[in-house]
Amino acid sequence: MKKIIYSICIAALAFNACSVNKNIKTDNSQFPSFSAEAHRGGRGLMPENTIIAMKDALTYGNITTLEMDTHITKDGKVVVSHDDYLSPSFMRLPDGKDIPAKDAKKYAILNMTYDYLKTFDNGSKPNKDFPQQKKIKTYIPLLADLIDSVQHDIKINNRKQYFYNIETKSTEKGDDITNPKPEVFVKLLMDVIESKNIIPYVVIQSFDKRTIQIIHKKYPKVRTSYLVSNKKTYEENMADLGFKPFILSPNSNMVDAELIKKAHADGVKVIPWTVNTKEEIEKLRNLKVDGIISDYPNLL
Repeated sequence: MKKIIYSICIAALAFNACSVNKNIKTDNSQFPSFSAEAHRGGRGLMPENTIIAMKDALTYGNITTLEMDTHITKDGKVVVSHDDYLSPSFMRLPDGKDIPAKDAKKYAILNMTYDYLKTFDNGSKPNKDFPQQKKIKTYIPLLADLIDSVQHDIKINNRKQYFYNIETKSTEKGDDITNPKPEVFVKLLMDVIESKNIIPYVVIQSFDKRTIQIIHKKYPKVRTSYLVSNKKTYEENMADLGFKPFILSPNSNMVDAELIKKAHADGVKVIPWTVNTKEEIEKLRNLKVDGIISDYPNLL
């Protein structure tokens, strides 16, 4: 593990290892009856996981929730980014040149300080998968800065309070290589969220069940979402996780009436991803899903 991250976290982890965080406060904030979520801020329209994408998503009246991904840098900063390594498909070097394909696994976020990471361009290169996406030179933001920007926009424009669906991008095989171990990741992430006083409006989601298991145990007032894309039954996925999350977030291809019926019987919401056509959205709405995650907030 990177020594610098351990130096930030180990003492705090040791102190809290066996205790539930009792300082978390929540209120009676009501989760949306239908959570319309802008995936990565709406990457079909704006550069993904950026402040400008999140603020753009706020302008679509039916959007209730901003979906995003988080990674940890070498110096222990929580940043909003999806990929373990900076992607040649849409990132550019600090000098404006494209990242060569051969360097697809050269720039691991965990191996970069935030000051260096911020110099890369995350918005001006055309993304062939999203031809409608506006091209604006921008950067990978700190989660703290993104939250500040969104909350400021909400205040000055007298908007409703939006929810944050925040994913921990981690895997067991990536431990100490592309992500810190789950205890460290969760501690760094929750430190930011607690400092911004937005716990009532946060969902922590992950494919990595370890991180949301920690959230469930140590931060029981924080909503969790289990991301899945497999051929397991509802019961098998719940058994794997070991508790009933607030949300089950399956690949949209997994969703049928039976899954929704079983989840709802357990009090678990079903919010599938990533749904990018009006036809798919209508089909899932008719099945009574509890929300939809889409790259195109304008469709929601």
